[in-house]
Amino acid sequence: MNCWVYILRCADGTLYTGWTSDLQKRLRMHNSGTASKYTRSRLPAEMVYSEPCTERSEALRREAAIKRLSRTEKLALIRGAFRG
Repeated sequence: MNCWVYILRCADGTLYTGWTSDLQKRLRMHNSGTASKYTRSRLPAEMVYSEPCTERSEALRREAAIKRLSRTEKLALIRGAFRG
């Protein structure tokens, strides 16, 4: 199973981290308001980062690790400068 960890930038500038097996479908769900409660009131959302994972468990671990990062670290990760 191929999974992805992703970061969305919402219209209000906040960052949302999640995982999925289909990036485009998940982005469509977020932007239609049928995905996360967090993004529903912050639309539209833009996919600014994605990272492939080979297994769901790996994606879940990576998602948790990214969620623990500070906003500055997440922005560095998006720019490709974070080496954590």
